[in-house]
Amino acid sequence: MKNRWIRCFTLLMVVLVIVAAGCAKGPAKKPETGHRVYKSEPTISLYENETGQKKQIKLEEYVASVVAAEMEPTWPVNALAAQAILARTFTMENIESGRVRNLHGTDVSTSVEESQAYDPSRVNANVRKAVQMTRGQVITYNGKYIKAWFSASNGGKTASATEGLAYYKTPTPYIRANVDDPLSIRNTTPEIKQWTATIPGAKVREAVKSIAGRDPGPLTSAGIAQKGPSGRTEQLRINNTVVGGPAFRLAAGSTDVRSMFLTNVMVQGGNLVLTGKGYGHGVGMSQWGARNMALQGKSPQDIIRFYFKDIKIEKLYK
Repeated sequence: MKNRWIRCFTLLMVVLVIVAAGCAKGPAKKPETGHRVYKSEPTISLYENETGQKKQIKLEEYVASVVAAEMEPTWPVNALAAQAILARTFTMENIESGRVRNLHGTDVSTSVEESQAYDPSRVNANVRKAVQMTRGQVITYNGKYIKAWFSASNGGKTASATEGLAYYKTPTPYIRANVDDPLSIRNTTPEIKQWTATIPGAKVREAVKSIAGRDPGPLTSAGIAQKGPSGRTEQLRINNTVVGGPAFRLAAGSTDVRSMFLTNVMVQGGNLVLTGKGYGHGVGMSQWGARNMALQGKSPQDIIRFYFKDIKIEKLYK
């Protein structure tokens, strides 16, 4: 009995020593969260929405086809290279989120709504050079991929994600918002510097109904209900109904309603007549701004850092 008590006491002391040693080291560190670093260029899976087929493709090959589709391939290489960094970042963030995998069982797709624009036929020597010179480069904030937003032209001033996109899901402190960007409208097409869109009253009515869930009635009046810090329309009043600006733009047609950087809103002949500037939501990189910066000799990284702050441009693989 005595020997048994001694053995139990000895075992208890050993356990206490082990526990004490563990406590001396402090609490166990939580594994750091962040993106994965690859030993070599990854191969990703692509769903071709046009054919329903799936295929394997090297990441850089995919990025080249995205850049060629999203930006004019004849533009300066450094502008295309900045687009390549964004495209690669967007791709990796999209893969990490699993959005396309939930839809098609692949990493990405050829749909601009699900992934990014994609057109291998537009890839030229300029695009290949831009992709190669930024090979593996992505943008991170606190170790995680950023939302790599861009638009054609911000109309001369950048927007926050909440103002330009009504995006509230996650914080986006890395977006440079409300910053003057005159290069975004320099040497652009006339319809970007100032445009006018005439939206039929019936289409306006349907757009409002799809957003608000109720019919605003025949179009009789319209106006800006609320502007954001950069001057964009955050809320639009149609008759007695107020709807979000970004939501209305999508519902009414983003190619007609080029932006919510509106300078005039009126009803004429039963139609909604909008006047504005810029093309797109104005969040993140302006493609026309990138083009003009590249023409001034700015590097792809310089361009990225103008539109995004407190970020790192990292290399995922050699």
